[in-house]
Amino acid sequence: MAQIVLSASLPSILPLNHHRAAKKLKWVLSCSCSGKNNLRIFTGFRSSRGSQIVVVSGLEGNNSGHISDPQLPAEGQEEAQAQAQAQPHLRHSWTNNKPSDQDPPPKMKTTSRFFTIGLVSAWYSSNIGVLLLNKYLLSNYGFKYPIFLTMCHMTACSLFSYVAIAWMKMVPMQTIRSRVQFLKISALSLVFCVSVVFGNISLRYLPVSFNQAIGATTPFFTAVFAYLMTLKREAWLTYVTLIPVVTGVIIASGGEPSFHLFGFIICVAATAARALKSVLQGILLSSEGEKLNSMNLLLYMAPIAVVFLLPATLIMEENVVGITLALARDDIKIIWYLIFNSALAYFVNLTNFLVTKHTSPLTLQVLGNAKGAVAVVVSILIFRNPVSVTGMLGYTLTVLGVVLYSEAKKRSKS
Repeated sequence: MAQIVLSASLPSILPLNHHRAAKKLKWVLSCSCSGKNNLRIFTGFRSSRGSQIVVVSGLEGNNSGHISDPQLPAEGQEEAQAQAQAQPHLRHSWTNNKPSDQDPPPKMKTTSRFFTIGLVSAWYSSNIGVLLLNKYLLSNYGFKYPIFLTMCHMTACSLFSYVAIAWMKMVPMQTIRSRVQFLKISALSLVFCVSVVFGNISLRYLPVSFNQAIGATTPFFTAVFAYLMTLKREAWLTYVTLIPVVTGVIIASGGEPSFHLFGFIICVAATAARALKSVLQGILLSSEGEKLNSMNLLLYMAPIAVVFLLPATLIMEENVVGITLALARDDIKIIWYLIFNSALAYFVNLTNFLVTKHTSPLTLQVLGNAKGAVAVVVSILIFRNPVSVTGMLGYTLTVLGVVLYSEAKKRSKS
């Protein structure tokens, strides 16, 4: 294939109706020949301020001499046709090859792929990191104040959310439009507080592996609450897939060497509250005027959660601030643990929002199912908690049930 590029400072080769627009531009004519009777000519211009060629249009035709330009008026089409008929020895094949029709360059694709991988890695790291650090503080370190720890998380989420939305403009700020909407968000915040606090309390008594096995039953509670509160029925196959979800947790409970009844009940309650919050959010914020994206919802829910958690902390965890300061005098690392843990809690929400935005629902579903399994493996390697074959088989069955449930939901919607 031969290719020739011609340029002219005056747009002499332009159709008549393009002259005025291109007086200050440098016209470029690119010809490529790939065969005996196949001549492809691309026309465009290069701005005096840069070197990028922008293709304006091209003429489309065949070897019979019929040519047309979708950007020319009717008289322009007739003129071009007359010129072609007047010179039958010239046979043109013109194409309209615009930059928007081109595939992204390989470098851009590679950059986008690395960006997505980085986001997913940050999402995994923050999720697993905050879970393991909570376990370390509440169980291994001996900081036995889960309500205060949750309040630190919500305080950090309030501050960082405001900075990200109001100052950094990561997403447009959505305002609360009515008192009713505020009350709905407050109800969601209360349920959210219960789920997080109960989840942190359960970490004092249960290993992370068992905690994640119970947490994987969220789809079961979501289906139950959706039916009870909205009378929404799923396809029978969807309910069948919930059987291995529940059966796996029962098997894992029987084979868990570190089973603790109170911790088990609290963890089940936390999982149920998490599912209840999801169903309530779909009910309370269903109208178009009240819907909020996850970042704006966190912006309003986090400060309300602090208001709920502050009196609970003062009543149920008396003198926790004084105790924390006393611990800091002996080991200043506790302050850094709390600060880092609180910032990581916000980063979980941020990365979850970004991964949801930059990946497909199917990819997010697969990554979410795998995240729990990764957390289990990492926690066992770090904390060296004893596990049994029965417990691991039960957890595997639960995860398999969740995957089947997700697939059944997707098929029922389609």
